[in-house]
Amino acid sequence: MLSLQAENFEDEKVREAFRESQNRIISMALIHEELYQEKGAETLNFAAYIQKLSENLFQTYRLDHPGVDLKTDLQEDVFLNVDTAIPLGIIINELVSNSLKHAFPGQRKGEIRMRLNKTVKNEIMFDRAKDKGFKNKAFESQGIYVAVSDNGIGISESVDVENPDTLGLQLVSTLVNQLDGDLELKKDNGTEFIIRINKGEDF
Repeated sequence: MLSLQAENFEDEKVREAFRESQNRIISMALIHEELYQEKGAETLNFAAYIQKLSENLFQTYRLDHPGVDLKTDLQEDVFLNVDTAIPLGIIINELVSNSLKHAFPGQRKGEIRMRLNKTVKNEIMFDRAKDKGFKNKAFESQGIYVAVSDNGIGISESVDVENPDTLGLQLVSTLVNQLDGDLELKKDNGTEFIIRINKGEDF
């Protein structure tokens, strides 16, 4: 419906705003579709989900960027609950959309790359045992690593992920903070956003 309404506006900025809203809604709808197909599962295969999400985004922007390709390196056994999958899906939606809109002006050719994998970090915590003082307790802390990059013209040097000045990046920053994650921006040979989320054993 939003895509049909967008066609009624002559202002390109208004049409783009509707398109962005449509993509955000689709990013959430795809999660519920994946969960429905799993028949009541509480987690979803996040690699399969973001593959579908990115393909939908490329369909949306295909006419404007026919020479841009998608390259993915997605670990298949990453399963996330809804509370993590929805904000992380919106983050990826914003970053891929941003690359498609800004990285390749004038139908410039290039590629957008996505990487997803689990991370495991060995950590030590102090545990107080009765009458035995403190002792070390080893455990494994699990996390998620997501990278979205492109080899386009590059993002402005003035962009600061800690204080973004665009709605899309403000949304990304807010959602990364909501997930207790870290956001890193690299500006070498294009643009790369890296998200690291530590969630212990609970995703």
